[in-house]
Amino acid sequence: MIEKEMHTEINSLKTEIKRLRKSLAELTPPLGMLLKRRGFRVYKKEPSEDLLLPEAELIDDFYSMLQKYSFRLFLRDVIKHQNLFTLERVTRYATAEVTGDYLRYLLAIRLAEKIPNGYRLIKQPIKSFGETLEWFLSEIFRREFCADAIWGIKFKRPRIGGDYDLIAKVDGSILYMEVKSSPPKQIYQKEISAFFDRVSDLSPEIAVFFMDTELRMKDKIVPMFEEELRLRFSDPPEVIRMEKELFQISDRIFIINAKDNIVRNIEKVLSWYFRR
Repeated sequence: MIEKEMHTEINSLKTEIKRLRKSLAELTPPLGMLLKRRGFRVYKKEPSEDLLLPEAELIDDFYSMLQKYSFRLFLRDVIKHQNLFTLERVTRYATAEVTGDYLRYLLAIRLAEKIPNGYRLIKQPIKSFGETLEWFLSEIFRREFCADAIWGIKFKRPRIGGDYDLIAKVDGSILYMEVKSSPPKQIYQKEISAFFDRVSDLSPEIAVFFMDTELRMKDKIVPMFEEELRLRFSDPPEVIRMEKELFQISDRIFIINAKDNIVRNIEKVLSWYFRR
């Protein structure tokens, strides 16, 4: 009985926090104005060429499915073999039974179709899972944290080029997130350097380097960050482990992955920053 009351009270507090954050978001300047104050004007955002989404009425359920790491890995394999794939070809990260359920789900929501010898994606070509992952993370900020968020952003900047994967307004602060769908072995030092260049140019209150992996960050990613810090600072700040595979630099820059739960990991980043 006591446990049930505590659970009800916790849910009530979460609802109240969301309501207060929504009210605060309405009272603070919109994200576009916060960017304009820094000299940034959005040139392009949220491209749809490689976005793999079902019809609007199915979006909520698809968002829930994307919470599952194994489903995201399944989608990457489907995209890799989008012209023709079989169940066996995309059964690498889950059991055949689970993968079969995922395939039937794609068929039901009309993202894939049966063809001779196998299946294929209906929308083609899709270059990568990257845009869909950026969309999903922006939805997390909107749905779970009542934050204004945009993804796939391009600015006309003479000095620092490239895309900003995700930018959100959280309680009047700007959060920039670099989103990587590739495993650690496919991440190189130049990408860490580009991340720091964008952080330096935009000067967000919070910067997050996110990798959609459950592999260890300490083996390769953290050492690359440490190397980049040595190149940029005579007295480089430390990369400090918060817990498990979550790391922080100077309470402002965070390195995280998808281990356990993406929403909880983002929540831990925000909590760490606002409680510092």
